[in-house]
Amino acid sequence: MFLRKSIHVLSLVTFGITCSFLLAACGSGNTNLQTNTATSTASPAATTAPPASSSPKAKLNVNNATQAELLSTIPGMGNKMVHEFEEYRPYKSIQQFRKEIGKYVDQGQVAEYEKYIFVPIDENQSDAATLQQIPGLEAGEAQELIAGRPYASRDAFAAKLGEKVSADDLAIAKTYLVQR
Repeated sequence: MFLRKSIHVLSLVTFGITCSFLLAACGSGNTNLQTNTATSTASPAATTAPPASSSPKAKLNVNNATQAELLSTIPGMGNKMVHEFEEYRPYKSIQQFRKEIGKYVDQGQVAEYEKYIFVPIDENQSDAATLQQIPGLEAGEAQELIAGRPYASRDAFAAKLGEKVSADDLAIAKTYLVQR
């Protein structure tokens, strides 16, 4: 009887340890998802990630970016996360992206990914959060754009958007629009 209880307890402990390792491997951190940058022969300055306040000038369309583009553009991106990005395509909103990718990493890491990607914007369908991917566009302005729908043309939307953001931000926004 004692032997049976000991084996049962040992089985539960082993199961618990296994679960702990699995949870740690799938946890909210991205350490298990990083590419191998430690073996790089480049100088330390070349391998340093950009400061948190900077973001790339050109973002990737998350719906059609290739594996190679995601891996080379997003710091710390690994093959497993690329698979997760691709699994939920096509993304219709940034909120959908946040929800799906948020299953694998914490909100801070999702926000970090958003510095490098965008979900395409449909001027007549996208929600306020998706519109707010446009640099310089605030929440109230996104709501005003939504209230002005439907837009008869992409140019009509761009004209209205141009009243709210700088010319540079408008140029970026045009690259975020759904390709028709």
